[in-house]
Amino acid sequence: MAGAFLGVLCGAAATGARLAARDAPELAGLVERRATVSVELTVADDPRPAAGVTGREQTWVVAAHLESAGELRTDVRVLLLATGDGWRGLLPGQRVRAEVRFGPSRGGDLRAAVLSANAPPVLLGEASWAQRAAGGLRAGLQRACAPLDAAVGGLLPGLVVGDTSRLDPAVDQSFTDTGMTHLTAVSGSNVAIVTGAVLLLARWGRAGPRLTALLCAVSVVGFVILARPSPSVVRAAAMGGVALLALASGRSRAALPALAAAVVVLLVVDPELAADAGFALSVLATAGLLLLAPPLRDALRRRRVPPGVAEALAVPTAAQLACAPVVAGISGTLSLVAVPANLVAVPAIAPATVTGVAAALLSPVWPDGAEFAAWLGSWPAWWLVTVARVGSELPAGVLPWPGGAPGALLLAGLTVLLLIGFRRPAVRRLATVIALAAMLGALPVRVLAGGWPPDGWVAVACDVGQGDATVLNAGGGAAVVVDAGPRPADVDRCLRGLGVDEVPLLVVSHFHLDHIGGLDGVLSGRRVDAVVTTSWPEPATGRDAVARAAAAHRVPVSDAPASGGWTVGDVRIEVLGSEPVRGTRSDPNNNSLLLAATVRGVRVLLTGDAETERQRALLDAGTDVSAQVLKVSHHGSAYQEPAFLDAVAPRIALVSVGRDNDYGHPSPSVLARLTGHGTRVLRTDVSGDLAVVLERGKLSVVLPTRPFE
Repeated sequence: MAGAFLGVLCGAAATGARLAARDAPELAGLVERRATVSVELTVADDPRPAAGVTGREQTWVVAAHLESAGELRTDVRVLLLATGDGWRGLLPGQRVRAEVRFGPSRGGDLRAAVLSANAPPVLLGEASWAQRAAGGLRAGLQRACAPLDAAVGGLLPGLVVGDTSRLDPAVDQSFTDTGMTHLTAVSGSNVAIVTGAVLLLARWGRAGPRLTALLCAVSVVGFVILARPSPSVVRAAAMGGVALLALASGRSRAALPALAAAVVVLLVVDPELAADAGFALSVLATAGLLLLAPPLRDALRRRRVPPGVAEALAVPTAAQLACAPVVAGISGTLSLVAVPANLVAVPAIAPATVTGVAAALLSPVWPDGAEFAAWLGSWPAWWLVTVARVGSELPAGVLPWPGGAPGALLLAGLTVLLLIGFRRPAVRRLATVIALAAMLGALPVRVLAGGWPPDGWVAVACDVGQGDATVLNAGGGAAVVVDAGPRPADVDRCLRGLGVDEVPLLVVSHFHLDHIGGLDGVLSGRRVDAVVTTSWPEPATGRDAVARAAAAHRVPVSDAPASGGWTVGDVRIEVLGSEPVRGTRSDPNNNSLLLAATVRGVRVLLTGDAETERQRALLDAGTDVSAQVLKVSHHGSAYQEPAFLDAVAPRIALVSVGRDNDYGHPSPSVLARLTGHGTRVLRTDVSGDLAVVLERGKLSVVLPTRPFE
């Protein structure tokens, strides 16, 4: 009790001190006035590209410590959104000066402000030797992986040092679906693998306990330097060190107090870790290895499972059991393939990590040797990619689960009850029957009823949140994609679910973020032959972002013609031309590329974000806008011409819109106008992906059967 009280007291004192610095009146005044001042910062972590932000120049997210703002001296955490040259190459620990604008931070963390900068920083000295060495080794690892296949070459640096800058979005999504995403972030397992290899070598050489401990400590420090001593890496080193203490000493009881002490020290040093999901997962995974893995291993060995196999099965199972409640609470889903996928992946993790570290260490002195080591590591990395891809495509692999704290506590309680009850054969048999029944209950919708995508699908409105992405079936695994939504992962998920591995034509209706932010999700992991865009040049930042994304994947970009179109497999597309409109409520919206697509005899009208003025212009020009399927313009906003909706007279209307959006989309009056004329209206925010199906001459809409979508 006294220890618990002391821990609470230390945590409260550390948090209180941080809060006092964060809420200082001088800083609060700068935030309230949104002041622009010159500041001095210390970079806390590697700058990373801002997801889904477009512009002439890349926007970087930089975690930093604010040392001074004008005459004010302080030491608080801030988040910096920066554009311009000079931010990308910054290293943790490097001090810079920059002109920034203060803005409020979101609630619930210890950051004092969100800063924005539009000019490069002024460097105030070099980073430490450790950070410079780490930067050189990491760059060398990337060079060594460059000749490899894109999926494998992007994964290996993530496995070794958590560098996911080149990770294929399709691979990233597959790892998420199969519960393997922890492999692409530096964790205690990385530390344990590297230092475990050192431990085995030390024991093979008959080194004494003290020398073994020294060698393991040196390997931990070396790995931290390689992976950059950011807070997450230091946390991983602490958790991995605790696990190695148990392995080296053979005394798991000694490791438990060490784990508790490490948690207390880390929380006192950085109280914000208390609300960090990654910290919780690291602690739980380590605790699972200490508490659950030994009895699981022993139980398997009692059933005559070979010792090495028992260890290989017990470790990932224990980690998954310990982490599953937190993952379920965060995602609101329960993965049925996570444990099997991680079990199958286990043999490849250590070889990929060790060969990757070797490639990084060899890169400064022997580049050819580094490439050879990376090639060796590509084979286990290929296996991991294959496991993730196959696992993500299994039917009913993910089930819905209550989200938040109630869902996490529910799964934790059930896990504890099962672990206790599994000691009795009757409980094991009952649990097996229930699990099989649950799987059989989930499978019919996916397998027995035909699964996803449905046979005869013509067009799909992908659920990409508040944005647009429409897929037209060209046959043979090919499709025409119109717009890409705001985030790469969403449109990539949709295309993978449809089995699309080739996009002969990618159309961009206009250059707003909610239509182009996900371009990398279309361009990565599949063949794309051409990108066609509207000829309207605004917003220029969006046009530049499209050109930049396409160039990165060596895909040509061209403007759509004023009239005419393309034939791609089973798809015929016509451009509905009209003179550009100017001076409207939104010229970029109203100059969206409007298309009439015919897929196997079904006419689909794709209207981008065209609003009232453009819709009237089409009617005035006598354009034939009739269609059986309408992709409702601008997420169903109120800016629709009633006569236009009447002229289209669709049988099916698809509204691509985000849940709980701040725009009031879709407009009730627009929905009422459509339904009042007998149109069946479906929304992605309510039903997820929407597939228009033509079967035996009849049109229908099929919803995805994945319960979590």
